[in-house]
Amino acid sequence: MHTHDPSRRRFLAQAVTASAVATFALNATANQAAPAAAKLPKLPLDNPQAKALAYTEDASTVKHPSFKPGSHCANCNLYKGAKGEAYGPCQIFPQHSVAAKGWCAGWAKKV
Repeated sequence: MHTHDPSRRRFLAQAVTASAVATFALNATANQAAPAAAKLPKLPLDNPQAKALAYTEDASTVKHPSFKPGSHCANCNLYKGAKGEAYGPCQIFPQHSVAAKGWCAGWAKKV
C-alpha cells in the first residue's frame, strides 16, 4: 500500500504553477519588447500630423513661435529613443521614428 505525502504533492503543484507563471511572464515581456526593438519607419515630413505640429528633423532651423532654444526631440518627455541614437520612437507619432535632433510643437521638457 502506498502512502501519500501531502506536503510533497503541495510542493510539486506549487513548482508546476511557478514554472508556468514564470514562462508566461517571460513570454509576455519578450512580446512587449519586440515592437519597441523593431525599426520604425522615419516620420515623413509631409505627414499631416507632422505638418500640423511643425515637425522638422533639425531643431536648429526652427522659427516657430513656441520654440524654446535648446529644445529638441532627444530632450522631450515624449521621445522614447535610446540615448545616442539618431532616430527613435515618439509618443505623438507611434507608427514612426523621429530625429533625436528634430523638433515639433508638441515638445514637452523631459522631467
